[in-house]
Amino acid sequence: MNDIEFQLRGEYIELDKLLKATGLAQSGGQARLMITEGQVTVDGQPESRKTAKMRAGQRISVQGQHIRIVA
Repeated sequence: MNDIEFQLRGEYIELDKLLKATGLAQSGGQARLMITEGQVTVDGQPESRKTAKMRAGQRISVQGQHIRIVA
């Protein structure tokens, strides 16, 4: 699969909102469940904080799909 490039509009986006905005989760509830179940990594490390602040330059992986955040 191709990487998803996400254009950041502010300083950061919360992780659960990012998953929903990119279409990897169909709802905020599904996004939070994916994070809770350990399906999400940020820069190669498991991330369990649902509202972790994602900033430009970070790389998020979930279910074989990758998101790259750009400013």
